[in-house]
Amino acid sequence: MNSYFKVPVPKNEPVKSYAPGTPERKILVETLNHLKSTELDIPMIIDGKEVRTDKKVRIAPPHDIKHTLGYYNQGGAEHVQMAIQAALNAKDAWANTPWYDRAAIFLKAASLLAGPYRAKINAATMLGQSKTIHQAEIDSACEMIDFLRFNVQYMTEIYERQPYSPDDTWNRMEQRPLEGFIFALTPFNFTSIAGNLPTAPAMMGNTIVWKVSNQQVYSAKVLMDLFIEAGLPAGVINLMFVSGPVAGNEIFTHPDFAGIHFTGSTGVFNHIWKTIGENIGRYKTYPRIVGETGGKNFVLVHPSANPDQVVTAIIRGAFEYQGQKCSAASRMYVPQSMWDYIKAETIKELNTFAIGKPDDLSNFFAAVIDEASFDKLAGYIDRAKASPEVEIIAGGTYDKSEGYFIQPTVLLTTNPHYETMEEELFGPVLTVYIYPDNEFVETVDLVDKTSIYGLTGSIFSQDRDAVAYATQKLSNAAGNFYINDKPTGAVVAQQPFGGSRASGTNDKAGSDLNLLRWVSPRTIKETFLPPTDYRYPFMDKE
Repeated sequence: MNSYFKVPVPKNEPVKSYAPGTPERKILVETLNHLKSTELDIPMIIDGKEVRTDKKVRIAPPHDIKHTLGYYNQGGAEHVQMAIQAALNAKDAWANTPWYDRAAIFLKAASLLAGPYRAKINAATMLGQSKTIHQAEIDSACEMIDFLRFNVQYMTEIYERQPYSPDDTWNRMEQRPLEGFIFALTPFNFTSIAGNLPTAPAMMGNTIVWKVSNQQVYSAKVLMDLFIEAGLPAGVINLMFVSGPVAGNEIFTHPDFAGIHFTGSTGVFNHIWKTIGENIGRYKTYPRIVGETGGKNFVLVHPSANPDQVVTAIIRGAFEYQGQKCSAASRMYVPQSMWDYIKAETIKELNTFAIGKPDDLSNFFAAVIDEASFDKLAGYIDRAKASPEVEIIAGGTYDKSEGYFIQPTVLLTTNPHYETMEEELFGPVLTVYIYPDNEFVETVDLVDKTSIYGLTGSIFSQDRDAVAYATQKLSNAAGNFYINDKPTGAVVAQQPFGGSRASGTNDKAGSDLNLLRWVSPRTIKETFLPPTDYRYPFMDKE
């Protein structure tokens, strides 16, 4: 090809409303009914082939645990080895595939997802991960489409960056995929993250071994179907269902391990980092370690804030998707003068919540992901009930007879270092600390020093000096910082996402910064008129 191609200019995918009477609602309901009436047998996909085992694991909706959606085929160490070998076998051909052909595959995947796959991915996410339609739409459809389209644009921009060339020289920069395979280890809570973690490095010419969360297998199947229909060659992304330790034992001791793209808990990421360090002498190259982990995200309210805006922000920021977002608001600092109003309005709004199965589209709030999460959250609530430092303002009840339902809970503590102010809960529990109105500066310092994390946070204030002060003082407390907005809802290309401290490597999914981690640049210098004499002018005699 002797042409330079420009890719279509990306734009954020519009969010559909699913209001009564809309065509998208009709198609979604039909798809939900079809999936609920069908039990799937979900295979691993290794080297483009379906792989089944004699160990079937049941999949049930978190909100309807007696219903069976299907079964997935659980693998073992031999399947990890198969996936690694498939990725290595596919590597040379995929790395040498022209960038525009790779781009076309992922752009086609985006178009398929925006069209015929939209209802499938949303319905699978609603049923398998207990998301409402709005939460599924902004995640599994819109954000995944945005990742695919914008990452193609970022890829071309990275390839376009070239060094300066003086006369008689041509300097070039080549962006090579990493030497080896990439391990994508993905979470349950965002289908789009589960899709982006393998596709971002694959777009840059890498081949992938992909282990999904057991709680996200149902929608991962739809993603893999999508990639295959879009034309992804066999072996480029290999989907396996194995336990974490089984995967780790094979992957982190393999000489061709070149990098990990991770979203999950801080504890798991710390263990992975340590394991990689212990095996560093085994690898052909230093692996890239890219991870987004936990958060203890804050809402800081200044006495000048609009209290109605604060209430809406904490309702959405703390309780959408049952608080199971890396960015969810989980600690809040309120001035004494505003607390009575914010408390009353928050309770009033929480009492309007429609709670239940997400396939009833009128519900705002559904179940937490599994029994382990339910039991952990129930434990925090029980300890709060017994603590003299805590008052339960709203919620505080739970029930797992039909599904894993934790009522949206607001705790008020007199101890700014109480456990629910410091530890990541990953559920619908918000803890509030009240501070004297004249101690805003001290409270900013408290916000900064309370948590080990640094993912998201927000300030509500109509006082510009207070906004400027908090923005500067909290510069390391949140990789995504919001002014007069909730600390959730980052949009690809608008608010690239990620934090530091114990929240990860801050490689900003949704920007070119992330894609740069999946290439290794090579500088090429070509000299057109090479010298023919080693002597320099300074060597001449007077």
